[in-house]
Amino acid sequence: MPVWLSDSCFTSRSPCPLRRSSEVELSETLQRPYSLPSDLAFLASDVAERVLAPQAEEIDRDARWPREGMQALAEAGLLGLLVPERLGGHGQGLHALAEIAEVLGRACSSTAMCFAMHCVGTAVIAAKATPDQERRFLRPIAEGRHVTTLALSEPGTGSHFYLPRSTFDPDGESYVVNGKKSFITNGGHADSYVLSAVAPGSELDPGTFTCLLVEAGSAGLDWGAPWSGLGMRGNSSRAAGLNRISVPKANLLGEEGDQIWYIFEVVAPYFLTAMAGVYIGIGQAALDLSVAHISGHKFSHTTARLAENPAIVEQIADMWARLERARRLLHYAARLGDAGSPEAATAIFASKIDVADAAVALTNSAMQLVGGRGYQADGQLSRLLRDAQAAHVMSPTTHLLKSWLGRSVLGLPPL
Repeated sequence: MPVWLSDSCFTSRSPCPLRRSSEVELSETLQRPYSLPSDLAFLASDVAERVLAPQAEEIDRDARWPREGMQALAEAGLLGLLVPERLGGHGQGLHALAEIAEVLGRACSSTAMCFAMHCVGTAVIAAKATPDQERRFLRPIAEGRHVTTLALSEPGTGSHFYLPRSTFDPDGESYVVNGKKSFITNGGHADSYVLSAVAPGSELDPGTFTCLLVEAGSAGLDWGAPWSGLGMRGNSSRAAGLNRISVPKANLLGEEGDQIWYIFEVVAPYFLTAMAGVYIGIGQAALDLSVAHISGHKFSHTTARLAENPAIVEQIADMWARLERARRLLHYAARLGDAGSPEAATAIFASKIDVADAAVALTNSAMQLVGGRGYQADGQLSRLLRDAQAAHVMSPTTHLLKSWLGRSVLGLPPL
């Protein structure tokens, strides 16, 4: 059993610095009402309505990276959501990330995914950033001039993204990196990539791998062909070869061998919260479509309206309750994480599992309620249904999360 996970998960209040809260602090924090700052809520809603929603169908159809949507989010100042205020960002945490991801996911889940992965990458950089890294990466992110993302998954280890086989070798003031990465959201479009690697010979020791920041355009960063997925088709999820990439030692995040700390203290809470927010947005969009259809539909051969059918009314009630339960659990988990609660891990694991189930169930229910109109191949509901399927299979998968959750409840380390 890896001893380095014995008291992990999670202690973070915000990306930088991380800390545990006392019981008194935690109680006071959770008792205070929370609301997303009105300016951030307005900015997110405005971009979602004005830019994301009108382009969502095209982004999905053409499997095109949402350049206009990401640019609009940059111009609105939202790329710096998790950058500390002292560096020009908004200094927000998990709860704000969940809410904004939902707003964006309701309009265009592909764009929401791209934004969410940028935010998780930002959180990793901010967690232990050096002054030089703050200047070169975090300030440009806050200014809307830099998009980052994660490059952790590899083709050989599947959903076990915390077991990289890519290697790094010290070479003077640089590291030479070799290996392969897969499913890199924003692949080929981001300005930097948070990459994991291990020292040669340590590939089977998950406690010693290292996190490096690889900049776009680095020699040896070779992109694979665009990946055409069933859903989330606009997130530019691509594979990349790492062929003797020279990475300055100044781009080392934290210390050599401490990436597992990032996984369970930063990557997992921020990634799971962000993804859950996106899928809550998908579920809300499916409910919205169902309500609009049921409210406005009347049969021509009778005076009956769908909204007067008791069975349909009950199904709408079930959908609303299912969505709201998942949303409330997500927000509760996010607040625990922001407050530094030792109970945050189990709540965040559970919320992502529950949200994934809800997104799939809601889109399926919406398809039943909307019927033939929703079944068209290029319709909004078809897109939502396909996008929702990624909730269970994107690493860490629901099966892996249930393992982490069960072990945590039993008092065991997740791995």
